[in-house]
Amino acid sequence: MPVQRVAVAYSGGRDSTALLHATARAALSAGVQVLGLHVHHGLSQHADDWLVHCRQQVEGWAAAGLPVSFIFRRLSGKPAKGESIEAWARDARYLALQEMAEEQGAQLILLAHHRRDQAETFLLQALRGAGMAGLSAMPESVARSGLVWARPWLNAGREQVEAYLQAHQLGFIDDDSNGDPRYARNRLRLQVWPQLLESFPQAEGCLATSAAWAQEALALQLELAEADLAALCDEKRALRLGDWLKLSPARRSNALRAWILQGSGQAAPASLVQRLMTELGQALAPAAWPHGDGELRRYRGRLRFAPAASMEPSDSPATEMSISRAGRYRLAGWGGVLQVQAVKQGGVVLALLAQLKLRPRQGGEQFQRAPASTARSLKKCFQEASVPAWEREGPLLFAGERLVFVPGLGIDARVWGTAGERMMTLRWLPDAMAKA
Repeated sequence: MPVQRVAVAYSGGRDSTALLHATARAALSAGVQVLGLHVHHGLSQHADDWLVHCRQQVEGWAAAGLPVSFIFRRLSGKPAKGESIEAWARDARYLALQEMAEEQGAQLILLAHHRRDQAETFLLQALRGAGMAGLSAMPESVARSGLVWARPWLNAGREQVEAYLQAHQLGFIDDDSNGDPRYARNRLRLQVWPQLLESFPQAEGCLATSAAWAQEALALQLELAEADLAALCDEKRALRLGDWLKLSPARRSNALRAWILQGSGQAAPASLVQRLMTELGQALAPAAWPHGDGELRRYRGRLRFAPAASMEPSDSPATEMSISRAGRYRLAGWGGVLQVQAVKQGGVVLALLAQLKLRPRQGGEQFQRAPASTARSLKKCFQEASVPAWEREGPLLFAGERLVFVPGLGIDARVWGTAGERMMTLRWLPDAMAKA
């Protein structure tokens, strides 16, 4: 049976040093191997010295019998122009910690944040005008990317960490950047926090408690949004605006923010939410609002998120293809994949797909939606089926001069097979959908 492994994010500072040592001591009788994960950011002239200190400290503990080992990762990138150094370092650090834990077979990463860190985070978020998500500060544990990230000391005071360091005579690194007032958290710690505690001695505990209340409120918001969206979204996860507008303003805003996050993977800024709350109720005409790597689009009473087109202008679109079996076929230059599935009715005979031509819309094409219907222009068919403009993109497929398939509409009824024949149905998936 493999040895269970637990990882600890270990910078060498006072908090992570205490946590790594305490975890290793607790693991001694539990048969658990502890990994000290160190990230070398390369931002400080002392980074190499810190790496040496951390390695030697862990090796010393291991030589004394503690079940602990040292793993490190050097970051090779650097902040982009105009990017916050703090944000870059944080994102790169968490990615490096995740990669090291996965490589070592650890599914749990412990972080050394304590109660004062939580109180500071709550206060900083409040000063930035954050909502419940920001005021919730840091959770005690969260599952992300297949790992559990936990903060076992989140309710412990800093004085408890200091007492542990002294009791075990542990050395630690004092990062000189902690005194740099350019960083907001440092300004809070150095200039605001001492005076705050002098006037309000219970501030740390009270602010941390407020963060806990915010976490509870956020959980309720998310539950309500999930229930509302279940009734507001169609089968394609588009938001039915007529039903959405019937909600109270607070529930509309809550549902809208949750829907945008689910669809785009990115939280919407307050400015966008406020704009949508006003503009979505004022008109019904098609409209679009940029967000993240795509845009929100209103069409025929529904709001959808459309990722940015992935097709490069320099690509030369394929003009021919052959289909011999079910599967997914990437069409070079078209920015998507053609999905082919076997069906018993309403599909095209497989033999007709052996030699296909791919063309963009040129005008004049006609499509027949059902055997008893009349062939009509693609524009009219799209309008009747309420297919938005961005779902009409992609290649038209022809067998000779016979129209076989149209993105957003499907198989032309004039090429449908009959019972007993081997038939396929086709579906066009733009790259953003094909990767889902």
